[in-house]
Amino acid sequence: MLKPSLQLKLGQSLTMTPQLQQAIRLLQLPVLDLSAQIQEALEENIMLEMEDLPEVPANSADSTAEVETIKAEENWQSSSMERMQDGGWNGEGRTSDDYADQSGESLRDHLLWQLELDSFDERETLIGEALIDAINDDGYLTAEFDDVRACVDIGSAPSDDEIEFTLQKIQRLDPVGVGARTLSECIVLQLSQLDEQTPGLKLAIDLAAEHLDLIANQEYAELRRSLRASEDELDAALALVKGCHPKPGLAVSPAAPEYVIPDVFVRKIDNQWHVEVSSSGIPRLSVNQQYAQLLRGSGDHSVLRSQLQEARWLVRSLEIRNETLMKVATCIVARQHEFLDFGDESMKPLVLRDVAESIGMHESTISRVTTNKYMHTPRGVFEFKYFFSSHLSTTDGDDQSSTAVRAKIRKLIGAEDPGKPLSDSKIATILEQEGINVARRTVAKYREAMKILSSSERRVRKPK
Repeated sequence: MLKPSLQLKLGQSLTMTPQLQQAIRLLQLPVLDLSAQIQEALEENIMLEMEDLPEVPANSADSTAEVETIKAEENWQSSSMERMQDGGWNGEGRTSDDYADQSGESLRDHLLWQLELDSFDERETLIGEALIDAINDDGYLTAEFDDVRACVDIGSAPSDDEIEFTLQKIQRLDPVGVGARTLSECIVLQLSQLDEQTPGLKLAIDLAAEHLDLIANQEYAELRRSLRASEDELDAALALVKGCHPKPGLAVSPAAPEYVIPDVFVRKIDNQWHVEVSSSGIPRLSVNQQYAQLLRGSGDHSVLRSQLQEARWLVRSLEIRNETLMKVATCIVARQHEFLDFGDESMKPLVLRDVAESIGMHESTISRVTTNKYMHTPRGVFEFKYFFSSHLSTTDGDDQSSTAVRAKIRKLIGAEDPGKPLSDSKIATILEQEGINVARRTVAKYREAMKILSSSERRVRKPK
């Protein structure tokens, strides 16, 4: 029979205090989310107060990180708009610039406006409005006909044939390709708007309708065999397919650009790289000492005492966040100073463990710090994660960064003869001659990750 007994055991365990939990949570937040969190705390906790934000210097001689923040945000907005416009082709050779007069107009508004002007009768108009409501921002119909039918408020429910007929009329509206149910249908709609005499058009429509999977896998030899097409015929058809816009709705209602506020700034002063944590966009907090002194020696006001404790924790958590950011950023800059001086080809291999061991923190902490945190450098704004890459061995015993190898591949391809582009095998051979051990399949993987076409697709044929 078992008897009850008492036993003493000694052991160690890590307890996550509320302060530690808060510090870890704040460490993960990007600048904009952190700023919103602080504003909320200021509104709810009377014990917190906001210190005066630093003034922007009046002249360039007094330039500080705050001035650079403004410049960085302006540059980022400008480049975001350029990227957005570059991708805005709608299938007829027009860019999103052609829709500049529709600033702020949604795709739905644009389609409804055309619906009112086109030859839709009253019944078709009601069906058309329900269909337009089911078209997403990319321009695709996302609802089944039964769902559309349930949204149409007319005497007798429309048949599938009626809905299909109305959808086909909507698919003739601008932008071309809108209202498609699949990528294949979207591309076929755009190709169907071209002149029937366009070289390669019939083959391009066949490719879009039946063989997009083979195009995606770049199985061009299989396409030539199955379609009995010559290399020139296939190239002409592929050019038409690839010229179509996969998301036609974005030509009217472009995706909103994402803005980034750097967490740290890196500048070269007296030939040395210096790191500074940005205070722009983040209010500086302190505990209201006047209220704190009123609570001393008093056992009352438990709510205020709780708020005082929370305020102290928050202020300290923000200090910990800045200290950790500074340590991690300084370590990264120390390891990657050659990249800052010379560019991608000088990037050194770096993994989370390297930084963790250097500053005496856990890898999970480094992972949190490097996620959604951005560094403003003379070479541009980079996410902390950009500076981390895997190791590739070299013949001299040193390691090469995969980022540096990508840059070398990009440079080799940029300097190649367009009539005789370098194959992946040839690039691997050239890198091996430079002492970098990299397999052909690795070159192919890096090339595809950089969205660079294969050598057969890059080849430019000279006119006969």
